[in-house]
Amino acid sequence: MNEQRIRSDANRCFVCGPGNPRGLRLLFNIDDHDVCRSEFTPGSDHVGYDTMTHGGILYCALDDVMANWLFLKGSRAHTARCEVRYRQPLKTGTTVLLEGRLMKRKGKVAFMQGLALKASDLSVVAEADASFMIVSEP
Repeated sequence: MNEQRIRSDANRCFVCGPGNPRGLRLLFNIDDHDVCRSEFTPGSDHVGYDTMTHGGILYCALDDVMANWLFLKGSRAHTARCEVRYRQPLKTGTTVLLEGRLMKRKGKVAFMQGLALKASDLSVVAEADASFMIVSEP
C-alpha cells in the first residue's frame, strides 16, 4: 500500500483529522489496485439507536474514503452530490473496511464510488455514489 499523506489543512476534520479529539481519525491509503482504503470500528459514541451505528457516521466515512482517493492523487475536491444506500445495520464494535474508487472523470467532475464492508464476511453494509467538483490539481 502507498503511504498516507497528511493534510495540513484538515487537522480538525471530523473523519481524518489527527487534531480532532472527537473525530474518527481514519487513515487512508491507495493500494496497488487504485482503491483508497481505510478501516473503522464504530464505538458507543457513534450509536444511532440501541447498539446500531448512526447512518450519518457511515456517510461521513464513505464521503471521506472517496474524497481521499482524489486527495492522494493530488487533487482538491468538494462533494457536489452523494447518494448512500444502506444495505444492512451495523452494530457498534463491528469493524468495516472502507473502499473508494474513481468510476469516471468528466472535466472538473469526478464520479466516485464508496463501499463499507463488514470485515468479518465482506458483506456490503453501505454503498455510495458521488460526484466531486475538482477545485485544484497538481
